[in-house]
Amino acid sequence: MNFSQMQERLRVELLRRIQRGSLSISLLARQSGFGQSHVSNFLHNRRQLSLQAMDRMLAAQHLTADDLLSSSRRASGWPIQGETNSVPLVSHATALLDPYIRPSAVQSMIQLPAGALRCLRSRASTARRSWHRFVAVRIETADAQPMDPLVLPEALTVIDRHYNSLVPYRVVRPNLYAVKAGAHLALRYADFLAIRLVLRPLNIAFPVDLIEVDPDQSPNEWIAGRVAFILNEP
Repeated sequence: MNFSQMQERLRVELLRRIQRGSLSISLLARQSGFGQSHVSNFLHNRRQLSLQAMDRMLAAQHLTADDLLSSSRRASGWPIQGETNSVPLVSHATALLDPYIRPSAVQSMIQLPAGALRCLRSRASTARRSWHRFVAVRIETADAQPMDPLVLPEALTVIDRHYNSLVPYRVVRPNLYAVKAGAHLALRYADFLAIRLVLRPLNIAFPVDLIEVDPDQSPNEWIAGRVAFILNEP
């Protein structure tokens, strides 16, 4: 990848963060020390960055040059379709929003039994099929309580992001999903009734949540993926 291609990758990544609401031009300008017009001109492809300016942009967003590798090369670097027993542990926001898992976003690697991922069936919306498939997140105490005793505090859950369909994986057992709750993930059983996504806890002490889905949206957009494994720590 040459310098111009790296700049384009950086531009695309910054625009993606702005689109998802985690970044703005004014915030990026303050973080990097550039004027807003300078940042805006770069984002709208009206100017290029010097090597030093690019370094400042990368540092401002905690990115590295390795994070700007093409998606195809990144995907080949993460054998996530059952070819490995390792799953990256990431933040809730990364699991929910990032199609590709950047090396700098990986907190650690979770080892699963041999062959655990190989036979899992997928059922993804078209947009999801290019995403890195398996990620793991840690479930804090407050997030685990609605699914107690199935999910215990500090559990690690492996999420299959290629299964965001509401079709049951097994007929006799409801799917447990990681569902969007702001920039966070909530673990719930889910159904779609009329125009509402119905999120049900296991613990009856917690309420059922309803999410109204706009007519131009799919309920699948609220689902990060199906929980494939729960690793409750002893």
